[in-house]
Amino acid sequence: LFAKIDINTARMEDLHSLKGIGHTKAVAIMEYRKKHPFKKIEDIMNVKGIGKKTFEKIKSEIEVK
Repeated sequence: LFAKIDINTARMEDLHSLKGIGHTKAVAIMEYRKKHPFKKIEDIMNVKGIGKKTFEKIKSEIEVK
């Protein structure tokens, strides 16, 4: 069992461990959450470059506390 990654506080390395999240998307997530903290995991789809397909791959690995 692994701990889920809180997308509001995750470090760069944590974000990189998610399927389909490379450097560019990890940076985009970090930039986005500075202005708009995530309220629910679905909000990650508001980040440029992260759509439904990527969300489906990572939804079981992320959370918002």
